[in-house]
Amino acid sequence: MEQDEAARVRALGEIAAEFDLDAIRVRTGDVEIEIVRRDPALVAAPAYAPLPAAPAAPVAAATPAAAPADHKTPPANVRAITAPVVGVFYRAPAPGADAFVEVGSRVQVGATLCILEAMKLMNEIATDYAGVVNRILVESGELVTLGQELFWIEV
Repeated sequence: MEQDEAARVRALGEIAAEFDLDAIRVRTGDVEIEIVRRDPALVAAPAYAPLPAAPAAPVAAATPAAAPADHKTPPANVRAITAPVVGVFYRAPAPGADAFVEVGSRVQVGATLCILEAMKLMNEIATDYAGVVNRILVESGELVTLGQELFWIEV
């Protein structure tokens, strides 16, 4: 069992290094593994010169922050497909191959939408909905987090 955990930690370290991540955390049941990379040169506290005081800006009335335009909630007739694991997202079964789906593709329940590579395992992600691919929210080769939206399927 300890050897299995060591392999998981090694794989997470490789993912963190490959994508230049400062930290990565994975929870499986009651076990949580977190890897934090630190640059030895940054461990010592850097010395800062004091900045001259800036003139006080007038206080503006608080306004609600606008939501980012690229991340909206799906309409009522659209279902989101989310990442069941942390991993690297691939739209195609192999480099140079056609993508599993494109925006506008009609899919049936159980159709493969993408692959998530997690700890050297290729996990095919299938849809639970029949419909049309409305949006693809992730780029191929991007690291995705648990629960991150990957696709919108219009049902």
